[in-house]
Amino acid sequence: MSNLQLLWFILIGLLFAIFFFLEGFDFGVGMSMHTLAQTDRERNNLVASIGPHWDGNEVYLITAGGAMFASFGAWYASLFSGFYVMFLLVLVGLIMRGVSFEFRKDMRTDFWRRFWEWSLMISSLAVPFLLGMIFTDMVKGMPIDAQGDIIGHFTDYVNWFSIVGGVAVALLSYLHGLNFVRLKVAGSLRDRARSYGKVLYPVLFAGEVVFAILVYVYTDFFTKKPVLTTTILAIIVLLSLIAYIGTLRDWEVTSFIAGGLTLPAVVTLLFVGIFPRVMVANNGVNSILIKNASSSAYTLNLMTWVAFGILPFVLAYQIWSYWVFYKRIKAS
Repeated sequence: MSNLQLLWFILIGLLFAIFFFLEGFDFGVGMSMHTLAQTDRERNNLVASIGPHWDGNEVYLITAGGAMFASFGAWYASLFSGFYVMFLLVLVGLIMRGVSFEFRKDMRTDFWRRFWEWSLMISSLAVPFLLGMIFTDMVKGMPIDAQGDIIGHFTDYVNWFSIVGGVAVALLSYLHGLNFVRLKVAGSLRDRARSYGKVLYPVLFAGEVVFAILVYVYTDFFTKKPVLTTTILAIIVLLSLIAYIGTLRDWEVTSFIAGGLTLPAVVTLLFVGIFPRVMVANNGVNSILIKNASSSAYTLNLMTWVAFGILPFVLAYQIWSYWVFYKRIKAS
């Protein structure tokens, strides 16, 4: 395995980690449309809180997929063809979510306004749930043949591990969204978000215990990397505990940062666990390795120069956009 191959494996993991941190609170706010907000004004405030950011945050998912296609073609082909139906549902969810923002404000009748608000909430729940299922299935091991094709049955995709993984990502996103609401919105909506967090964090702790047990049962993480796996799982729990304490003591920034970092920590756990593979096969002989899945050294080298040339401008723009819209939204 070359240094460039390792670099791009890390960069793809980093892109997914950034996506889940930034888009995670967008998903959480979307889920809050009818679970947290009680009036049209509160729903308007929720949409306004993520309005300037949600579409830019989604770019990291597209970039991660594009980087995977360019740097690890065999990984991309196996993953996206094997999980075609689930990725199609993710795409439909993202489309429904995107148009819901626009159509909701243009509807003159209550029926259609409610329809697009429910579409926003359901799609914001479905996308992280499905992505959580895909990632947990990917590390669990799939029926991959010698050509890298996945020929799976229903239970290969839908099982206890994938369902718990989907629920975990959705719940982490929802809590991340609640912490963002506390940070961005004033009034009763903010107080209600804090109250929900106080109730849901103990549920999350129980879920993290179940998730850790299923990681032991369904993956080889503890067998191949026991120290790293245990350490990262401990970090996930610690970050959740810090976020919970921040919720109890009303430390907004602490809750938002610690709660948000649990999502990249989960991505780190999965990427560290599969290394040096990119796809885990039930039959270990057919697992796809980093060194066998990557593009040529010339392609990786060219991509590296392009990526690090563009990256400073992307980061500068994103930091600027968050700075411009940093003020808290007043209750209206």
